[in-house]
Amino acid sequence: MSKYTVSEAKTRKELKIFADLPNKMYKGNPYYVPGLLGDDINTFDPNKNPAFEYCDARYWLAYDECGKAVGRIAAIVNHKYIEIWGKKLGRFGFVDFIEDYDVARLLFDTAADLLYQQGMEGICGPLGFCDMDPEGMLVDGFDEEGTLTTIYNHPYYPEYTEKYGFVKDVDWFEYKMTVDTIPDTLYQLAERAKTRNDLRVYHPKNIKELKDRYADAIFNLLNETYDQLYSVVPLTQKQIDAFVAQYIELLTVDYLRLIIDKNDELISFGIGMPNLSAPLKKYSGRINIFSAIPLLKALYTKKPKVIDLLLIATREDYQRKGVNAVLLCEMFDYAKAKGVEYFNLNPQLETNIKVRNSFKYFNVEHNKTRRCYVKYFNTDDQKDNNNE
Repeated sequence: MSKYTVSEAKTRKELKIFADLPNKMYKGNPYYVPGLLGDDINTFDPNKNPAFEYCDARYWLAYDECGKAVGRIAAIVNHKYIEIWGKKLGRFGFVDFIEDYDVARLLFDTAADLLYQQGMEGICGPLGFCDMDPEGMLVDGFDEEGTLTTIYNHPYYPEYTEKYGFVKDVDWFEYKMTVDTIPDTLYQLAERAKTRNDLRVYHPKNIKELKDRYADAIFNLLNETYDQLYSVVPLTQKQIDAFVAQYIELLTVDYLRLIIDKNDELISFGIGMPNLSAPLKKYSGRINIFSAIPLLKALYTKKPKVIDLLLIATREDYQRKGVNAVLLCEMFDYAKAKGVEYFNLNPQLETNIKVRNSFKYFNVEHNKTRRCYVKYFNTDDQKDNNNE
């Protein structure tokens, strides 16, 4: 008999505990960076998250004998993923647990049993509702500081996950790109690409101009270029509207570049932002009168040391034509002039060779790896779990 219990989180209060649990578990950890707590809570609310148009989800908290929360997990069924990819796989996500395998086992059992009962043939994760949510369990780079958009976890997480029977499905690689020098050949490639394809670099004057002219086009281009990547389903217009409203104001135009063709159509973009790790860690991701000013100072600083490169995409018919060189040279030169020391590159699928090759001219260090696991259900095993 386990000394731990698992209880479903249903109420607003319980979902706040669910969302805030990693902040408590990782308090004082120098590598963990909290997300924005209010946004995290809204992610779990069917009335606030448009992904619930095609997703179902339930959440659980694990408690010890004293009633202290010691773990969490979400079980998600993304019906659009099943329709598009033809795989009846449920998802686990937003998973955390103390260093005790019994807690991890109870959480995985709970999520897997529910998904099995709902007709799923297996479970994979950690994944969120859509590709814009944090995904992938850290399996290497535990002594590297995380970012706003990625998951941090202890080294025992993958150990317990594999002990439960999960195996690797796919990896994402993260890189640190030092801002020093790049070869002249890359600049020459960029100039030829602009001339041959009649392209120009567009730098919005402010966020309002970006929202009015190209916000929807950015997400539509994401849908177009990311549609064949692992587990991706296209964002709906309601999701695009929500992400624009929720996150565009967090950006600054300084580290955002768009590549436009002769018809003023968007064919490529790169989005970066000053690293916000310090104020997020200090205030555990909470936005209030005390944290707002430090966050804004970090966001609008004129001399950031670190830039997080969040997204990069190029339209299919312009790939392999030097367009990424145009984009990266522009962003790199601006960052160098501002005294930026390095970029954190957001996770890139190991299979996404085209994007990973874009950085071969730069001084990059592969400093983190994260993994999505999968476990297919065995009917007899699942029955045994239900009878324990």
